[in-house]
Amino acid sequence: MPNIVIVGTQWGDEGKGKIVHLLANDADMIVRYQGGANAGHTVINDHAQYTFHMIPSGIVHPGKTCILGNGMVIDPAALLEEIFLLESQQIAVRENFFISHRAHLILPYHRAIERENEKLKGPRRIGTTGRGIGPSYADKMGRTGIRMGDLLDPNCFREILKANLAEMNLFFNRLYDAESMDLDGIFETYCAYGKRLKNHVTDVSLLINNAIDQSKTVLFEGAQGTHLDVDHGTYPFVTSSNSTAGGACTGTGVGPTCINEVVGVTKAYTTRVGSGPFPTELTGDTGNGLRTRGNEFGATTGRPRRCGWYDAVAVKYAVRVNGLSSLAVTKLDVLDGEPEIKICTSYLHDGKHYTDIPINEAAINSCEPVYEVLEGWDHPTSGITSYQKLPDPAKRFIEKIEALAGCKVDIVSTGSHEKETIIRRNPLAAKK
Repeated sequence: MPNIVIVGTQWGDEGKGKIVHLLANDADMIVRYQGGANAGHTVINDHAQYTFHMIPSGIVHPGKTCILGNGMVIDPAALLEEIFLLESQQIAVRENFFISHRAHLILPYHRAIERENEKLKGPRRIGTTGRGIGPSYADKMGRTGIRMGDLLDPNCFREILKANLAEMNLFFNRLYDAESMDLDGIFETYCAYGKRLKNHVTDVSLLINNAIDQSKTVLFEGAQGTHLDVDHGTYPFVTSSNSTAGGACTGTGVGPTCINEVVGVTKAYTTRVGSGPFPTELTGDTGNGLRTRGNEFGATTGRPRRCGWYDAVAVKYAVRVNGLSSLAVTKLDVLDGEPEIKICTSYLHDGKHYTDIPINEAAINSCEPVYEVLEGWDHPTSGITSYQKLPDPAKRFIEKIEALAGCKVDIVSTGSHEKETIIRRNPLAAKK
């Protein structure tokens, strides 16, 4: 049976939650492999609207096993709140949900450090969500992190926490002029979280590999997008983890030979949240129109997203670094009524054309997008479920995306509801 990775090809917010939800119907296990509660996925079906921050959206399907991998950083309070909200919507979470014992914890000092650091950076601020994700990953790489498995051993947890707070409180007192954090208060609060989550904590690498050995289908779900990857994104304006397809292996303990396909999700236009380069950004009425029609406000933060035309250079790069086997295009209906639609086919900087992402940060910050202009369409695409029923200009738009990316489009989303989707090829069902 196939095992597939779902990744974002832009700067996140591409609609991965809906695509994962659709494909999860043909999967046995859905695994989130990186990030934390800074992600936001929204799923709308006949029953309700569900918002996810950490738990894979596949949990909506009864009987599916959903997993948080070791590549994630976990805020236990946010996770327990998400479990409560989903269970209040009659979603059975606890019976089918597991967390890696190697996943790192987000602690109160991580959130405080992130807030203070953003203040100090001034114009170089990243525009983070302030949830402590970056500092938690920094501790992981600095070998001072605390993991879910440590939380289940109170003596071990207290020892590491005490050592960490001794150093952290020096930062708060001397650098930030802030009050020290209380060891006992954090210890007791997090031990209580550990007791509530302990039945979910396990060796998920073993769990996933056993499922693969039994010919079950695993769907790996990434958060954020390719251009927010800490190695391959628009550094330093990136997230703190590997959101590209390679993160699916390192973030779960599954070998790359177990991955059969990688599906990249892209909007029919481009959005970005926070600071950083955005070559096709539109700041006038057209961009505001895309934001309004596309409801481009973060599911986690509520922040308005920056909007711009489709960037084929950015997506072509995502095809390469992820090894994409196909694309899923979302929010095609948001372009309905535009008299003309632009696609960025290259960048221009200092008289030189770039058809790939420049390695020079200054170049991507100041480049001009070079556009190809396509005919728009008046006939609404909203809710269309057959590719043949799309207006001819919309088909030409999809075909142009395929040609520029060198990658076929298997799925087209024409609305927020799960049924408002064109599936030209189901990459899971097609391999069964």
